[in-house]
Formats: sequence, C-alpha cells, structure tokens
Amino acid sequence: MTLSGARLQQIARDTAASLDDVSHGHPFTPQLDVWKVHDKVFLIVTDDDPDLQIITVKVDPDHGDALQRDHDTITEGHYLDKQHWISVGPGAGITAALVSDLVHGSCDLASERRGSGQ
Repeated sequence: MTLSGARLQQIARDTAASLDDVSHGHPFTPQLDVWKVHDKVFLIVTDDDPDLQIITVKVDPDHGDALQRDHDTITEGHYLDKQHWISVGPGAGITAALVSDLVHGSCDLASERRGSGQ
C-alpha cells in the first residue's frame, strides 16, 4: 500500500514527536514545519504546496545515494545541503517503516554532530 503525502508527513511528525530532546516550530516560514534535536535541524515537513507533500531528512551521503537509486520519489534535499539531506515524497516503496527509520536516523545524525557544524 502506497502512503499518501499527508500520511507520510503525519508519520514523520508522530515519529519526531516521540523522540527525546526534540523541539519544533516554524523558524524559516510558516509552511515549513521544522523539527530539531539539541538545536540541530533533523526534519522538515513541507506544507506550502499540496502537490509537493514531502519530508526532508539528514542522511549519510552513501545511504542517501542508495535510497535515491532505489526510490523514484526520494531526491536530493530541498532547501539544504544536497549531500547530507534527502527529500521523500509518496510513491512506490515508501512505507511507514521507512519513514520512521529515516526520521530516527536523521535525529541520530543531528545529535551526533552537535559540535561538528554539519
């Protein structure tokens, strides 16, 4: 079963909200729901275009490359560094488990790099 864009975004929000030391707000624009851990962004939920219901998460560059090869609706990250971020939209192979795993992994990466500037 393919997730709708709204469902994909809700799973990402619910997953992020369940994590420790997480905050969220709209520091850039009201249409970007930004989630942070220790003041480091790890998830952006894009609400400005109903035709582009995506999430953007931090990934290891090699993992991000593999995900982009395997999924047509995973692309380089919107708004952010194209090497360390990917955007995920609804499509074949995008499951609740994948979205949850990506949000957890992104949070872990942001937490690990608290002082590294990435």
